[in-house]
Amino acid sequence: MKMSKCQYRIGDLSKQLNIEKFVIRFWEKELGIKPKRSKGGQRFYQEKDFKTFSTIKTLLYEKKFTIAGAKEELIKIKRQPIKNLATKEEQPVPISYRQKLINLKKQLLKLKLNLES
Repeated sequence: MKMSKCQYRIGDLSKQLNIEKFVIRFWEKELGIKPKRSKGGQRFYQEKDFKTFSTIKTLLYEKKFTIAGAKEELIKIKRQPIKNLATKEEQPVPISYRQKLINLKKQLLKLKLNLES
């Protein structure tokens, strides 16, 4: 069983997301993302940062949002409530669930296209 990685350096994040390091630094600046840093100033990204950057990439490259639009959408995503069916209380949707749903939707669309052709 493979364990998920808890911390990423900028190079690791860049490879995992298939984007250049300068793009990650630009998104940090424009979208107000502040990764943890070592005493020497090296960036360390957590799993939640990875998911945030993955969401940003989807918003910008696939859904064609502008930077300003992506920033607004990230705020909405973090605030968006869902109903807990057991307690009927509203809770925020974790970005990881949202990303899983986006990925599932993509897979279903691919299957649909394959069935239609």
